[in-house]
Amino acid sequence: MREIVHIQVGRCGNQIGSKFWEVISDEHGIDPNGCYHGDSDLQLERINVFFNEASCLKFVPRAILVDLEPGTLDAIRGGPFGTIFRPDNMVYASSGAGNNWAKGYYTEGADLLESVLDVIRKEAEGCDCLQGFQLVHSVGGGTGSGLGTLLLANLSEEYPDRISVTYSVVPSPKVSDTVVEPYNATLSVNQLIENSIQSYCIDNEALYDICFRTLKLKTPTYGDLNHLVSSTMSGVTTCLRFPGQLNADLRKLAVNMVPFPRLHFFMPGFAPLTSRGCQPYRALTVPELTQQMFDAKNMMAACDPRHGRYLTVAAIFRGRMSMKEVDEQMLNVQKKNKDFFVEWIPNNVKTAVCDIPPRGLKMSATFIGNTTAIQELFKRISEQFSSMFRRRAFLHWYTGEGMDENDFTEADNNMSDLISEYQQYQDATTNDQEFEEEGEAAPGDDVSDVA
Repeated sequence: MREIVHIQVGRCGNQIGSKFWEVISDEHGIDPNGCYHGDSDLQLERINVFFNEASCLKFVPRAILVDLEPGTLDAIRGGPFGTIFRPDNMVYASSGAGNNWAKGYYTEGADLLESVLDVIRKEAEGCDCLQGFQLVHSVGGGTGSGLGTLLLANLSEEYPDRISVTYSVVPSPKVSDTVVEPYNATLSVNQLIENSIQSYCIDNEALYDICFRTLKLKTPTYGDLNHLVSSTMSGVTTCLRFPGQLNADLRKLAVNMVPFPRLHFFMPGFAPLTSRGCQPYRALTVPELTQQMFDAKNMMAACDPRHGRYLTVAAIFRGRMSMKEVDEQMLNVQKKNKDFFVEWIPNNVKTAVCDIPPRGLKMSATFIGNTTAIQELFKRISEQFSSMFRRRAFLHWYTGEGMDENDFTEADNNMSDLISEYQQYQDATTNDQEFEEEGEAAPGDDVSDVA
């Protein structure tokens, strides 16, 4: 079995993570007490990917819940799925990080680090063949961003050959929870560039838009938003958990999706998304799913893919469907929208098909796009960061925890480099002759080779 260790950090991470466990417990027929009440052997066949089996057919999530204050974990304990988690795997302090990345990374978080790593090691040692780690956190606050990236840095040191995937909730253009979000996000992205292998960028504004525009919900709650995210998370791991015709695991996704090690920030999407009233009027077909999942309105990060080009794409279909039709549709999309796919990566769409659809649907599709348009997101953060950092506003909260101004400058420079790398590959053409005639290096060339 290729097991995954799931870690959720901070308030946002724990709320999304809990929703994810509700969704996959339901898919595997596990009730809130951890007992199996399913109706198919397939539900138990690979249940070990995410669950440990305890005594008398009770299943326990292989999840570690971390926070620097007890509030969110208390709420989870008191919630419908509170008893399913192992109490030893809930690690918390009582001080809180106060939306301060430095507290999460250097002071309060560092104090809690060793006890969290102990629990992670214990879970990892209990695995037959550990595939990797998935971390759910937000980059705008203090705990999820500071302690989350600190954990990630330690995991990549301790388990360098394992895949680490992050589901990162990034600041959105209009919805901002905290004033110092640009600082926290810049410092976090600086860490994610180095230590994560795949990062799925999700933001609240894009999720709100999906709820308003597509699902026609008048007053969406965080529960609705979290459900959208958990559908995507469940889709990404579905091929590990259920049999299918074309399998994709975390490593296959990484190999096919990441053309250059730093460009591993993905834009997720999910289809079908239909309002309740319109459901009877839509047929669920492979062309319909394909059309919807490439639609800009379906993206879960507030970036418009039409402003950039796709480096790579992965599409994970669920349900019984014709493989021939899936292949035709994928080829069709690439032919019709040639300009939106970089031509120097031929056949840059990876497809996976799993036979088991999600609960309540005949078929569905999860979309993962590695697009140069994601630079919009980093540009936004960078501009907000610069306008505050120029005045050194709020900086004393960070330097008071032992940080230095240089740490901020370095993080900002690293993010600016990332933005220009995306731009460089967006403008790159197949015929790199143009670059060499001008005496410049073609993107991806070793500069030392160019005369």
